[in-house]
Amino acid sequence: MSLLGKGIGFVSKTVGRLLGAGISNNSRLQKASANWSDRDSRKDWRVRLTIPTNSPLQNTFFNNNPKMAPLKPNNGIFWPLTPSMIIQHSANYNTLEQTHSNYPHYAYNNSQVDQLNIIGEFPVQNPEDARHWVATINFLRAVTKMFFGQDEGDGLKGNPPPILHLSGYGDRMFNKVPVVVNTFNCELKSGIDYISTREMGQYERSIAGGVPDMVLNFLSNGIWKDVKGDLADYTKNVEQTWAPTLSNISVLVTPIYSRDSVQNFSMRKFVTGQLDGKGKDSIGFI
Repeated sequence: MSLLGKGIGFVSKTVGRLLGAGISNNSRLQKASANWSDRDSRKDWRVRLTIPTNSPLQNTFFNNNPKMAPLKPNNGIFWPLTPSMIIQHSANYNTLEQTHSNYPHYAYNNSQVDQLNIIGEFPVQNPEDARHWVATINFLRAVTKMFFGQDEGDGLKGNPPPILHLSGYGDRMFNKVPVVVNTFNCELKSGIDYISTREMGQYERSIAGGVPDMVLNFLSNGIWKDVKGDLADYTKNVEQTWAPTLSNISVLVTPIYSRDSVQNFSMRKFVTGQLDGKGKDSIGFI
């Protein structure tokens, strides 16, 4: 193939990737934002774990909860970068031992969808991303715990950890698959930077009348001193958490279906894609 032919092929592949990402020829790439929190839900095929729609748990997790506020638009968490997923389906057979035979016979027992391991990187580039990262960690902490202790009045006391919906890669891969979270791991790497969840402007808003720019520069770097007053007390009014600029979060989930859902299973409907979770009230069989 000539150099011209190779060049045309490279350009066509590049244009195809841009169009697949929703970037047209008229897009101005110099105005692209580094924020990965917002995306059109109709085109969002990122892997995510969400609270089911119309679930009473949405009030528990997101209403009047500033710590979980970054997750409220999506009703849960998502991996901003494409994660690595390990998927395994099993068909189990029992061995029927035959006397004086070289080959055993097998009797089908059952089938199952094994645990899915989701491993992905979380980049953090600004305070908004840092708050999203903190909310993600707290979400995973919460969904691996049951309701007990002083959980009174909402009728949830004694319930096990919640069932979530796993979605990703479009309509026909994972679409509202009911799962429970077995374990999650967050790797905090050494030798990388950390970003604060606190905006620079929050220092000024937390101090009546504002403070000089020179003092704000000290505060923003975490090197504050008592200069003409106890300035350290001002910063206590605004919470601060440090998030790594890059971390690995892995989640091990198990698909779980209720007895009523299993009774409605149909092999014919499954093969034709009618049980992929596209319906309003349906869940995704995989």
